[in-house]
Amino acid sequence: MRPFILLLGLFLFSCSKGQSQPDNVRQPVPDLPFTSLEDSGFNKDSIRNLLRTINNTPPNDFRGLVVIKNNQIVIEEYFNTFWRNSIEDIRSAGKSVTAMLLGIALREGLVQSLEQDVYSFFPKSKYPSVNEDYKKIKLRHLLDMSSGLDADTDRPQTTGHAINWIAKADWKDYLLNVPLTDKPGNNWVYADINPLLISAVIEERSGMSLKDYAREKLFDPLGIQQFYWYTNAAHQTGAAGNLYLSTMDFAKLGVLVVNEGRWKNTQIIDPDYIRTFSDETFNLSANNPYADAYGMLWYKSHRTFAGRKVDYLFASGNGGNHLIVIPGEEMVIALTSSAYGQRYAHQRSYNIMSKILASLK
Repeated sequence: MRPFILLLGLFLFSCSKGQSQPDNVRQPVPDLPFTSLEDSGFNKDSIRNLLRTINNTPPNDFRGLVVIKNNQIVIEEYFNTFWRNSIEDIRSAGKSVTAMLLGIALREGLVQSLEQDVYSFFPKSKYPSVNEDYKKIKLRHLLDMSSGLDADTDRPQTTGHAINWIAKADWKDYLLNVPLTDKPGNNWVYADINPLLISAVIEERSGMSLKDYAREKLFDPLGIQQFYWYTNAAHQTGAAGNLYLSTMDFAKLGVLVVNEGRWKNTQIIDPDYIRTFSDETFNLSANNPYADAYGMLWYKSHRTFAGRKVDYLFASGNGGNHLIVIPGEEMVIALTSSAYGQRYAHQRSYNIMSKILASLK
């Protein structure tokens, strides 16, 4: 089935084999009105050419594209049998959602400060195996991927690699006993254990799985009803990924960031905390072609498109699943893709983002 195009509030369908999209994909999105490309400052022909290229270029594993600007939907497109209600595994982009949930926990008083050490959340009487090295690891270190723990996503032989704990029915005791190999705060090392420990803190203080906490505190207020987040038998959620969302709901999370934690008339996350998502704690420009810096479980980049300098932050997941937030333009670009493990995936998503930003007048 070919994609449908939302322009000026109308969906135009090009369907194969006599099929048609379900009617409910055409329904309005609460609190996010539709607007036209022209009214939002995009070149209509450039966007149409981009959509045609996506649709006609194999392999057929690109899923969805949503662009929201000034709290209005400008582009909503789905490809290769996907539609609005389809959910996709956004992989490690879920880490950035975990950072948002920590902001809610701070606002609620479950956590007092990002300077709190991990050890303080897990009393020795309840967790006798907790490693005392965790007194040196602050929440901020987890958010910046600089915990110093013996864990590295690129090195399966490390003690804290997900291969050693993800299949356990209860992984908390294992996570709390991984040793240090570096001084916390010294170096950036990408590892799933960091957001998992943030999740463990929220779960310990809230008495809820991170999945249920997310549903009540974040997803329900945003009208996100359909999602899946892997949670083990001990009600511990895989906060490093394993989160399935629709492309539209993925984009809503970006809108919350653009609006500095506010959704409609409700302040869900404090503005000061949201602003820290732009912190550039570690420079990645020497080794990452798409990101200049990292901090708060978000990537940051500074690029020029068609002569326009753009500063943006983004959540990134395997397969080319990207949530791009451009505060200066009050704009969000959500891209979903199932090109897991494919080298072209991130390049394709970057190219699509580039074409969209270059089409701004």
